[in-house]
Amino acid sequence: MATLLLTHPAFVEHDTGPGHPERADRMRAIDKVLAHESYNALMRAEAPLRLDVEDEILRVHPSDHLVRMKGTSEIVKKRDAALHIDGDTVMSRGTYEAAIRAVGAGLEAVDEVMSGRVANAFCQVRPPGHHAEKDRAMGFCLFSNIAIAAHYTRARHGAERVAVVDFDVHHGNGTQDVFWSDKDLFYGSTHQMPLFPGTGELSETGVGNIWNAPLREGDGGETFRDAFTSRILGPLHNFGPDLILISAGFDAHKRDPLGGLRLVEADFMWATEALGKVAETHCKGRIVSMLEGGYDLEALAKSVAVHVRTLMDLGS
Repeated sequence: MATLLLTHPAFVEHDTGPGHPERADRMRAIDKVLAHESYNALMRAEAPLRLDVEDEILRVHPSDHLVRMKGTSEIVKKRDAALHIDGDTVMSRGTYEAAIRAVGAGLEAVDEVMSGRVANAFCQVRPPGHHAEKDRAMGFCLFSNIAIAAHYTRARHGAERVAVVDFDVHHGNGTQDVFWSDKDLFYGSTHQMPLFPGTGELSETGVGNIWNAPLREGDGGETFRDAFTSRILGPLHNFGPDLILISAGFDAHKRDPLGGLRLVEADFMWATEALGKVAETHCKGRIVSMLEGGYDLEALAKSVAVHVRTLMDLGS
């Protein structure tokens, strides 16, 4: 069965301005590497503008958050100038469409994977989502893309337990915020501490469904793999997910300017393979991966390449 790639030209139209690390060139770098003939077997589709997208957003975010994001988008269009929501989160003319297409990509990927039409999926999207809390856009993120996909999986596909595993260098405070009190949603994260956003301590456990594995600046692949195995894979097996969602951030790479971990492409391949084994055991191999961080263009492109190749190998 095929691996599905979901993306759209609208993601380039989210203009964060000169010097911003979460920039359109991230999409172009990934496009270039995935255009190689070795990826011809990928099933490719556009991230949709779904009619149900706002209803699904409201499963996670309160209505005033959605109204605020739409209202800010209208202000930006009238002024024809970008607007900072906070110090590093920007909205431009193309941002709202990109944001709801990013959510839509997750929903579409879930539909395709849960129906069995594809083995797994990778959503090449921006803006990212794992920092967006229930009622707050932050950290480059407007909506909690992956948490919305998790709730959708339960509501529309009858899944009982959904897991998110996050290997971005920054802790996914937004996903944790959404999942905190729901024992049937699992969140596991490796991340650097101390680092933005300041959450992700071992003591943050929700209702026994939150599994944080903080790493220190300078930690490399061996420490990462040990933490991933002991703090995430074991509990994930015990949880027994019906679907695994991956918050695939590649800013833990040693070249990345926003983090201080020392991972390389082989570490992301290893993590993807490890999650594939859990998925094969518990949920017929079902995985949906959504892009989060990764800000060195060369490292991002190479890391996404091995991640997607591994998903293709898992599905073959």
